[in-house]
Amino acid sequence: MYTESIMSRMVRKQVYIEPGQEAQLKRQAREFHVTEAELIRRGIDHIARDGMRPALLHDQQAWADAMAFVMQRRRPPVPQTGRTWTREELYDDGPRRFSA
Repeated sequence: MYTESIMSRMVRKQVYIEPGQEAQLKRQAREFHVTEAELIRRGIDHIARDGMRPALLHDQQAWADAMAFVMQRRRPPVPQTGRTWTREELYDDGPRRFSA
């Protein structure tokens, strides 16, 4: 809790938030047993420390889920047929084959 000397050094700000943000702020303040103002201060400190990175970078499970989805959706490898030539050899041989 802030003492009176700390409170005297604070600057009062009035902000507008959306109704959903207010509900979330109240819910999290109750959950963490802190004031709504303390949550706002922590949010400012968090942004100052970590910047505005996308949430996906912070959520390792979400990142793992996204990678699993990508791996599931990618095309399977093309089956090998046992050919003895390469594409480059075919192109090299092409002009000779048709120039006679």
